[in-house]
Amino acid sequence: MIEVALASGAPISAPAAVVVAHPDDETLGVGARLACLRDFKLIHVTDGAPRDMRDAQREGFSDRTEYATARAHELDRALRVLRAQPRERIGYDCVDQEAAWQLMAVVQRLCDDLADVRLVITHAYEHGHPDHDTCALAVHAACALLRRVRREAPAIVEFPSYHLRNGEWVAGEFWADTERPERIAVLDPRERRNKARAIACFRTQRQTLAAFPLDRERYRAAPAYDFQHPAPPRHAFYDALGWRISSTHWRQYAAEALHGFGLKGAL
Repeated sequence: MIEVALASGAPISAPAAVVVAHPDDETLGVGARLACLRDFKLIHVTDGAPRDMRDAQREGFSDRTEYATARAHELDRALRVLRAQPRERIGYDCVDQEAAWQLMAVVQRLCDDLADVRLVITHAYEHGHPDHDTCALAVHAACALLRRVRREAPAIVEFPSYHLRNGEWVAGEFWADTERPERIAVLDPRERRNKARAIACFRTQRQTLAAFPLDRERYRAAPAYDFQHPAPPRHAFYDALGWRISSTHWRQYAAEALHGFGLKGAL
């Protein structure tokens, strides 16, 4: 099982893709194991720069493009620290918080970009951030479409980002699923130092990233999700943030995309 290999730190030679929403998600979710992937693509669905500019202005930027460029440079530095060497880096350049509005186009691109891989590592469906949910859906939908055409598709391994648990924000932990045991990589002192150095590269995100654990990473085989229903934690963290998209709107986009591709039920 790939998630077992990830937890152990064993080299993984199978062609892989890491599909994440924002620059820094790969570092938080699987940063300690990126160097174990011998042949992988790194795909970012958004540029990490919201249109409303609140985050950018807090960090001293007056232009959204400049903020997105700064986040890309932070990613460059973090990958060097982690000694991660993707064979290809692909950006879909959706606007942060707006990936769901381009969901069908993202799925179509992923069908092409995942056609030559055997493993995909991506976000869990957990209603923490709409772009994280969009990545999860897009990966599952693309794999379902590939399976329909070729009768085979990459295996999907997921990592946690954050979600609400009993009304509290929880980072770096899965919602519980007894049928999908998680595999935990307990990081040794060197791995913890490297991950801390990599996270520190994302200076524009330092307030949020400080809450993520440095001592372990968690992975599991992705379950089948019905994306037309609320994520397993039920309540969405982003519903309280005043963004232009709510979890109800997100599920409407999900239902429209799944209908458009002729997909329904659990993926």
